[in-house]
Amino acid sequence: MSHESHHCGRFLAGATTRRDMLRQVAGGFGLAAFAALGHEERAVATSPNRIARDGMLPSPHHPAKARSVIFLYMDGGPGQMDTFDPKPRLTDMHGRPFPMEKSPTQFDSNGNCLGTPWDFRPGGEAGTPVSDLFPHVRKMADDLLVVRSMTSPFNEHTNANYFLHTGLGLAGRPSMGAWATYGLGSESRDLPGFVVLDGGLIPPGGLECFGNAYLPATHQASVLRPADEVLANVKPRESIDRQRRKLGLVEAFDRGIRASGDDRIESAIRNQELAFRMQFAVPEATDVEAESASTRRDYGFESDYEPTRIFGRECLLARRLVERGVRFIECTCPRVSGDRWDQHGKLKEGHENNARAVDQPIAALLADLKQRGLLDSTLVIWGAEFGRTPFSQGSDGRDHNQHGFSMWLAGGGIAGGRTYGATDEYGYRAIDKPVEIHDLHATMLHLMGIDHERLTVRFGGRDMRLTDVHGKVMHDWIA
Repeated sequence: MSHESHHCGRFLAGATTRRDMLRQVAGGFGLAAFAALGHEERAVATSPNRIARDGMLPSPHHPAKARSVIFLYMDGGPGQMDTFDPKPRLTDMHGRPFPMEKSPTQFDSNGNCLGTPWDFRPGGEAGTPVSDLFPHVRKMADDLLVVRSMTSPFNEHTNANYFLHTGLGLAGRPSMGAWATYGLGSESRDLPGFVVLDGGLIPPGGLECFGNAYLPATHQASVLRPADEVLANVKPRESIDRQRRKLGLVEAFDRGIRASGDDRIESAIRNQELAFRMQFAVPEATDVEAESASTRRDYGFESDYEPTRIFGRECLLARRLVERGVRFIECTCPRVSGDRWDQHGKLKEGHENNARAVDQPIAALLADLKQRGLLDSTLVIWGAEFGRTPFSQGSDGRDHNQHGFSMWLAGGGIAGGRTYGATDEYGYRAIDKPVEIHDLHATMLHLMGIDHERLTVRFGGRDMRLTDVHGKVMHDWIA
């Protein structure tokens, strides 16, 4: 069975005007807030090879292990040798000339070997070594598959972020979250299928990292802010009755075209109704005060460090959205003193500030999903666009390194309590079982029941997919 569809020519003239009207109809909460709604029926109606399940969702290609994905994006690039890939040889060589040939780096201000300032300790029954930067996550080590041999072709943030999110190092391709909802739809009638929880740092590359590109606009991410005013872009500005009357007016305008049987018009009308319902569904889904005091405390709500409180809210919201059928959630980092995970200087201070923000919330998320029986069906991915150099930039920083870095996965069919692949004794280059971002994407889709080679859309004269002409499913990662 092919899973392709031909979308050229499927757009009506004046679509922008329609979206302007939709924005007004929905009380002014903007395009992003309803972007991923109502696409299930459209995908089923216009793709002959998609089969509706219960009249709503397309069928997967094979049985899925993961129903949802939570991507914990560590903006900037944590050092692999400082987090999940211990390198005692590098520590022994601290301050001495780096003995390997160096590739060009982003800023080319390279110094001697820079050992990690943190100790590593075994976590869980498997004894997976985890840095003291992550004492809380270390407790969940038996659920983690630590991939130590990730690679990327880019060492500059913007291109590397496009590649991580879309499979191409340039703007203009759909995000992996857009592909996931395009392939599977959303299990919620009233919430978007693809949500980005913005902790304060949008990745270099901007909102294009979360875009739909040539997929229908219903697949772009909806961006929510996990602060006290998280619903500021969703709260209605008009009475429900007035909005209902506007919806009726728009439907009357569409009636003539609707008589032609054009499924696109039917979908547009359904989008309007769904945008209307979001005003009720989103406040309920994001009401973290409905959680117990102990749950909020576990996620770091009582921390005296504001970035921990922000990321804790993101992680708790991610769990609540998964419970309500949202397909793909990305959590971005909060702002900390100094810089994101991009320590060209002040490595110790910067990495500790960033780790303090995310460590407790991530561990709480994993434990909470597990306790609720959701981890088995939720794939959690932790990582960034690249790693860091084992030699210093200046005296106390690390430059970008795409030749070998670490990411980890948990839940959703992943075999935890293990490491996969290896870098050399300095943590510079992947030397055992190197993995590409395309492989990560292929495996993610596979776990969701999608064959990455069959999820295609015709655009620009060729069949496009998230993995382009690359990618292999990493079956060794799967339980």
